[in-house]
Amino acid sequence: MTNDVPSSGHVGSAVAMAVLNAIQNPVVMVDEAGLVAFANWEAEAFFGASASHLARYKISTFIPFGSPLLALIDQVRERRAPINEYRVDLSSPRLGQDKLVDIYVAPVTSEPGSVVIVFQERSMADKIDRQLTHRAAARSVTGLASMLAHEIKNPLSGIRGAAQLLEHSASDDDRALTRLICDETDRIVSLVDRMEVFSDERPVDRVPVNIHSVLDHVKAVARAGFARNLKITESYDPSLPSVYANRDQLVQVFLNLVKNAAEAIGDRPDGEIVLTTAYRPGIRLSVAGTREKISLPLEFCVQDNGPGVPSDLVPHLFDPFITTKTNGSGLGLALVAKIIGDHGGIIECDSQTNKTTFRVLMPASKDASLEDATITPTGPSR
Repeated sequence: MTNDVPSSGHVGSAVAMAVLNAIQNPVVMVDEAGLVAFANWEAEAFFGASASHLARYKISTFIPFGSPLLALIDQVRERRAPINEYRVDLSSPRLGQDKLVDIYVAPVTSEPGSVVIVFQERSMADKIDRQLTHRAAARSVTGLASMLAHEIKNPLSGIRGAAQLLEHSASDDDRALTRLICDETDRIVSLVDRMEVFSDERPVDRVPVNIHSVLDHVKAVARAGFARNLKITESYDPSLPSVYANRDQLVQVFLNLVKNAAEAIGDRPDGEIVLTTAYRPGIRLSVAGTREKISLPLEFCVQDNGPGVPSDLVPHLFDPFITTKTNGSGLGLALVAKIIGDHGGIIECDSQTNKTTFRVLMPASKDASLEDATITPTGPSR
């Protein structure tokens, strides 16, 4: 079976075929025997198989054992009426993790026993909600950063000065202790300096930026230093419009993400980091308190084949002080989330063994013409 609309009635027209393939949701038709009689392009991507391959098997072959979808199909056949089911978990090794979907099942009146199934993936809407929560978490450390800068850095400078004075008259053994005091105060000041960035609420100075020049710069820095022994490849969309952003801050973001990827890979001999850019129309983020909607069609990804992030940490990965590193401060990704949030974008992490992807969605330059669908998040807003 190829990706052709069944010939019954007007459904077999070329226009109907084009319409179904234009829908950005997976759509399949299941016949009376449970076989996949039709799958649009999005369904092929969703199931990771061509329509002709899907047509050889029953729908039950491609979904988790005991999935409520099978019961929904039976109910629609019995009632001959459509049914909606929300937040159905289809996670499996075949479909991937976090496959949470809303499902619409309807009977096909011209084909007795056949039903049409439309899948609406909830992952993006849920991720936007989580990302807005990450922004709030990053901002929650702002007051703490301001307090630390004033209440800790001043006393630390006095402690360091006193240690330096003692060092001149101390014995060799005691001099090692005064040196330790100086080193530790310097380390704390460095940590406070990093946190102080969170208290910077000035508007971001943004201009149209070529993301590929940013990524090429990051790649050059990485190859000259921390990723010199790793393979770094790229898959760019050369027609991508400029991103409306601050170039220096973008360099900081992607340098942080690439460095994290390199550290996750470690000494793995086949370690690889993949940088990708793509245009993904369909995401618009509502701005709280206004009717304004920010289009986020530009997708930039940093992918590595390291061991992955523990599943229990993924939802909290961008919160301050959350880290998987032994000596990490947990501020790097929180700062990345703040910078991307200040630009009106979102960042998310998809992680599994041998494949971790940090995905950044950002607005294009103001002169780009964007006509996207709308997703309005329901979680806390900036």
